Amino acid sequence: MREQLQNLLEQRVRQYVSQARNNLHDCPFIEKAKESCSNRGAEIVKTKAEGKITNEGKNEEGEEVFYQVHYNFLIKQQNSFFIEERVENRKAEFYKGVLVTDEELSFDSLGVSKEKEMLVENTNVIDRIENSDGEEERKVFRYDRLRAVQYAERWWNDYNPAYKSFEVDCTNYISQCVHAGGAPMHGYANRSKGWWMRSNNWSYSWSVANSMRLYLPSSKTGLRAKEVKEPSQLSLGDVICYDFQGDGRFDHTTIVTAKDAQGMPLVNAHTTNSRMRYWAYEDSTAYTSNIKYKFFTILDDQ
Repeated sequence: MREQLQNLLEQRVRQYVSQARNNLHDCPFIEKAKESCSNRGAEIVKTKAEGKITNEGKNEEGEEVFYQVHYNFLIKQQNSFFIEERVENRKAEFYKGVLVTDEELSFDSLGVSKEKEMLVENTNVIDRIENSDGEEERKVFRYDRLRAVQYAERWWNDYNPAYKSFEVDCTNYISQCVHAGGAPMHGYANRSKGWWMRSNNWSYSWSVANSMRLYLPSSKTGLRAKEVKEPSQLSLGDVICYDFQGDGRFDHTTIVTAKDAQGMPLVNAHTTNSRMRYWAYEDSTAYTSNIKYKFFTILDDQ
């Protein structure tokens, strides 16, 4: 089984940099990644992947193996080069020792579905996100974008033990990044108010994508943001929110950590841990033609 997975991984690496196609275990999302690069005048010139098995088991149909792949992509765009990194969690199924199926466990099967469950469970509260302006003095701060990006780089594929981590960790991670940039918490201990995490408790706006999307433009103190129309208007440390299904419930949050040669955002994220990924997520398993985005630039008192 390990040899078959190794061969599959080597095939995937070749597919990222080759024009040739192999229909056996071919990955359509690799072709989407290549197409996304081409559409912005970029090219994946080199790919490296390291895999490790995280769990093995048996079911009625045979054996299943859960494994993780850490990809490094060297991308060329005009005269610039940058490295994108991504960690995929995958499941392979074997029947009588032969690889039958292999799939990524990401937003399709984990993030979006779990985020939807959280929204349904808490919908009455989440749709009434409030700030605490009437109860607290104005929080004056200067947003240190460099520190926010440095934090995003340090923890993009790891979890800070000073904070609780979640199975769907994207918005929690972004909140930590923005807080590292100086945004002050406030509103404790009402979970539907403010933006905070303390004593193993947290506000919905801290940890739930749709709640953060509602909170950012409505807050008048501490962390607050202005919505802009185009991703090119964002700066390092700004935030993008994603509604993959286009149903009005936002599922995912990222932070801008770099710009490409055309001045478009590259982002870091958790859940499917990613570093310097192109902002549009066109190669994501969660991507649909109905996707909607919201672009927020963080405001401060400078």
